[in-house]
This record gives sequence, structure tokens and C-alpha cells, in this order.
Amino acid sequence: MYEKRVLPNGVRLISERIDHVRTASVGIWIGNGSRYEPAALGGISHFIEHMIFKGTEKRSARHIAIAMDALGGQANAFTDKECTCYYMKVLDKRLQTAVSILADMFMHSLFAQSDIELERGVVLEEIDMYEDSPEDVAIDKLFEQCYRDSSLGRPILGTAETLQTINSEAMHAYLHDYYRPADTVISVSGSFTEADLDYICDLFSQMEGEGRNTVTPALYQPSLLLREKEIEQNHLCLTFPGVSLLSEQRYEMNLLSSILGGGMSSRLFQTVREQNGLCYSIYSFTAPHLDTGILSFYTGLSPETEQKALELIVQELRAFCEDGPEADELSRCREQVKTTILMGLENTGTRMMTIGRSELMRGEVSPIEEVLARYDAVTADDVLHLARQVFDFSKASLSVVGQPGSGDVYRKLLS
Repeated sequence: MYEKRVLPNGVRLISERIDHVRTASVGIWIGNGSRYEPAALGGISHFIEHMIFKGTEKRSARHIAIAMDALGGQANAFTDKECTCYYMKVLDKRLQTAVSILADMFMHSLFAQSDIELERGVVLEEIDMYEDSPEDVAIDKLFEQCYRDSSLGRPILGTAETLQTINSEAMHAYLHDYYRPADTVISVSGSFTEADLDYICDLFSQMEGEGRNTVTPALYQPSLLLREKEIEQNHLCLTFPGVSLLSEQRYEMNLLSSILGGGMSSRLFQTVREQNGLCYSIYSFTAPHLDTGILSFYTGLSPETEQKALELIVQELRAFCEDGPEADELSRCREQVKTTILMGLENTGTRMMTIGRSELMRGEVSPIEEVLARYDAVTADDVLHLARQVFDFSKASLSVVGQPGSGDVYRKLLS
């Protein structure tokens, strides 16, 4: 069972007790990510995520590192388009100590200018690291292109140009303006006591601020991105507009993605790899956001075989829109998705992530029985209807990273 408390300042605490474990996972979720940033401060949310580990009024960066290691648990953070999360997993008896460290970092970081100068170099190296991964470039750069006229299309890490303008004053001002109590969720899963929850409430009742961050709607635009890179393979990402994470069709979308590219028995894996030997890796994925979403297919293969592979992918998608899923296909993928969900529930970290993100983004946490029932209720006609809605090739986008051919060739393949 989930318990939800709302503090007077608007901070929400969502908790799930699991009595048979000895660990507790806690996360601080803030409804702020790269799509909320002013263009001139691109990457500041992710930069702040780094800097929160660099020292507070009470603790130096070294003190924080030693204290976290001494707890014997795990600590980390991440930033995406619409949220940032700081989290730890520790033994239950050390939960209050872990939360006190996280709360101090979250509300009292110094953002010393000397530390910012050092960490700026770390973030620039992180940007270069992603540039060295053609798979990431194919996916991320196409996403940026599809949403190029909105903040959703800006890179989470920012750019070398925007990062140079960010200083201590800018970080403090951004934290004041965008880290709001009403946009903050504390999620806890595992073994804990009522005293632990009371302690968390006392800590975060000190958070100040008012109002909510608002999303500027993003407009998807069909795009073709060709990027030359001195590598052996061409890396392709084929994308269509999908559904948002608030859509009632999200269950159908997850099953559609699984059927087409979710595993070794998926249609594209069988057709492109197993029956034709054209690639090593091919898969599908969804990227849902508050107001929009995409469904994408990725593969990496030689420039000589990419045309045949693209033709097969297009043929498979069009054939699916004619006949829909076979009965055993839908049943198999339904069980695959449900099993993945249930297996994740055996990890307090995964459970903390699930309830925290759900409360932050949707304002509620659906009981697991309800989620499984929603998947069970999806019919073959539901999936077929969604496929026909999604696979409009006039809205298809494609990126090719490596040694791409002529843009006209790719346009013809998708026409």
C-alpha cells in the first residue's frame, strides 16, 4: 500500500513499506529539467545536479563523499527533460542519516565558483563522451531536430556555449525560481518506520517557495538528419510521433513497441537480423513526455545493407497496419511487459523510482493490480488502431550517423 502525505508548503511524501527487506530507497524528485530552462541557460539543471554533490554550508564535498561511502549504500542522481532526481539506497537503520545528507545537499548547496569552474570541465567531457557514441548521437540529435522549435528539443547537457555563462549567482537564482515545494516529491520504498517518515517531513517542511513550473507545449516536426562520422557502421533511428505519458493509450503503445522491437522474438529482430542477417542490434523504444511522445526504431549496420534493412522495416510496419498483431504475439508481449514490471518490484530502488516518478508526473500512483489489469484489457484491435494512427509516413523522421547517402534516397524509402 502507498501512503501519501502533503506538507503545508506543498512538498509531497509518497511511501511504500515492504516489511521483508532490510533496505530503504529514498529519492528527492523535482519537477524541473531541461525543457524548463531559458535558452541562454541550457544545461543548468544538469549542471546543478553535478554541483549539489560539491559541498554545503555544513559539509564539504569530501565530507559528503566520505559520509555516503560510510553508509555502505548507493547514491546517485540524474536529470532528464522534465525532472531531476537525487537518490540513495541504504540499510533501513541508516535511512535518517541518508536523508539528512540528501536534504542538506538539496536545500543548502554552496555552488562555489571555484567548484563550478572545475565541474564545468567534467560536464564538457560528458558531452564529448556522448558524441563518441554514434548510437546516442543518432537518437538524441534526431529528437532535438524533431522538437527544434521548442525547449523540449534542447540537449539535457547543454552546450559548450551555454555552459560558459553559468556561474554561482545563476545557479542560486535558478534554484530559487525553479526548485519549488509544490513540484517536489520525496519517495521512499522498503523498510522504514513512522518515525523515519516524520523525520523526512520535518526536514522538507523547511523548503521555501511557491507556484508551479509550467510546460510550454512542444510541436513535433518530421525531420531528416544526416551526420557524417568516421565509423564503420551507419546508425539509424526511425521515429514517429507517439503518445504522452498521460495518455490512456500508453498501455497499447508499450505493447506495440514490444511486439515490433522489444526482444528476440519481436518482428523486426526476426525479420532484419534473424532471417536476413543485416544487423547485430535492432530495437524499438518509446519516449513519452507530459504533452507529447515518440516511438522510435534503432539499428546499426553497414552502409551497403542499410537500404535493404530500411525497406524491410518499412514493409514490416506497413504489414502490421494491415493485419495487426497475431493472438500469440500479443499474449507473449503482454506477459513480457507484465513480467518486467513484476520483477522490478523485487528491488526497492526500482519501486522508489516508479512511485516517485508517477506521483510527480501524474499526481498519483496506480496500484500494481490496476496497471496489470490495464495491460490485460488491451485487445488486438486496440493495438491495430494505434498502429494505424502512429505509422503515418508523412510524419516519419530519420537520422543516419556514419556515412549517409543522399537525402533523396532516404526520402524515397520512406515515401
